[in-house]
Amino acid sequence: MRRIYLDHNATTPLAPEVFEAMRPYLTDQFGNASSIHWYGQVARAALEEARVSVARLINAQPGEIVFTSGGTESDNAALFGAVEAAQAQRPGRTAHVTTTTIEHHAVLHAAKALELRGARVTFIPVDSEGVADPAEVERAIISDTVLISVMHANNEIGTLQPVREIGRLARERGITFHTDAVQSSGKVPMDVRALGIDLLSLSAHKLHGPKGVGALYVRKGTALHPLLYGGHHERDRRAGTENVAGIVGFGRAAELALERIRAESSRLAALRDRLELSILRRVPRARVNGAAVPRLPNTSSIRFEGVEGEGFVIACDLRGLACSTGAACSSGSLEPSHVLAALGLSREEARSTVRFSLGRDTTEQDVDAAADVVAEVTAHLRSLSPLELSERGVSASPVQETSSSTGFTS
Repeated sequence: MRRIYLDHNATTPLAPEVFEAMRPYLTDQFGNASSIHWYGQVARAALEEARVSVARLINAQPGEIVFTSGGTESDNAALFGAVEAAQAQRPGRTAHVTTTTIEHHAVLHAAKALELRGARVTFIPVDSEGVADPAEVERAIISDTVLISVMHANNEIGTLQPVREIGRLARERGITFHTDAVQSSGKVPMDVRALGIDLLSLSAHKLHGPKGVGALYVRKGTALHPLLYGGHHERDRRAGTENVAGIVGFGRAAELALERIRAESSRLAALRDRLELSILRRVPRARVNGAAVPRLPNTSSIRFEGVEGEGFVIACDLRGLACSTGAACSSGSLEPSHVLAALGLSREEARSTVRFSLGRDTTEQDVDAAADVVAEVTAHLRSLSPLELSERGVSASPVQETSSSTGFTS
């Protein structure tokens, strides 16, 4: 069976060039980057070279890059670190944080944890396309607002947020501005200077790098308390022995992404549009979420009326197509996506939504074959739906009802 992978927003395959760059630091060059002997200095030099590469990806200075274990740690470090730093500067005052309702759980859950610690949090709604209004962010700002956190691109529907406008608001008022760019980095050009960003989260495995390594951009002069305490690693901003091999891989992945970003962005956008057009032509009652606003070039969120998303994903997988119902970290949740609910979709609409996310290895042949599978699976599942059968005057048997939710036939 030919397999097609369209779940690159969950993770990307490790690029061969990245693996080769990492190989020496998994074998012979095993030194601790904090050691002063030769082994340590070789590791330190490689680590600092990678820091330069990651900084270039977002137009930052190398000294503004703090390596972490991934996007979740970077988000937590940004939120807790910025709020704790502000509280230390303004003892006795309640810190106020503004974020949106469609953030990744690494931000949403961190924000709710801050509430439990006494902070106030305002969750800004989005419109039906999944975009936050800068005017809503501005209205939410009060004298105690110390942090605004708005993602650059949504991981489920791909919509790009107006971070430049929000960054300007934050800068004018002296408020620290954080953006989660885990899903957008390496896919669309990023310039932290132009966007007015103080803190920005990155993750290597979203851009063909290794899992378990990420970074937090900290603009020079931004007050930030460390999330982890221990040794003097990362200039006292993140304690813990650095993952040298992973960081080297992150650096190489960043180099490759920067070299190809404009051409690859155009290629992926064309493939995404080809996929959507084919599906919409062949599958009745299908709708693209966020289609009317700027999106990531590789991401397509489509809802299929009358089809249950998890059964759809399983049926596609049985036919060799990998896709998802949303964020991988939410897999297994009985509740519909908080992102889709924030768009105003009903529970049924949210649960009928499937995400297709393309990557560097995706071809026209993959997209065309995927559209074939989608059309076949949708028709099959709808034919087994109790509602469809009822409209045709056919009674659904218990076996048919079970099949409708899983895509299996007995």
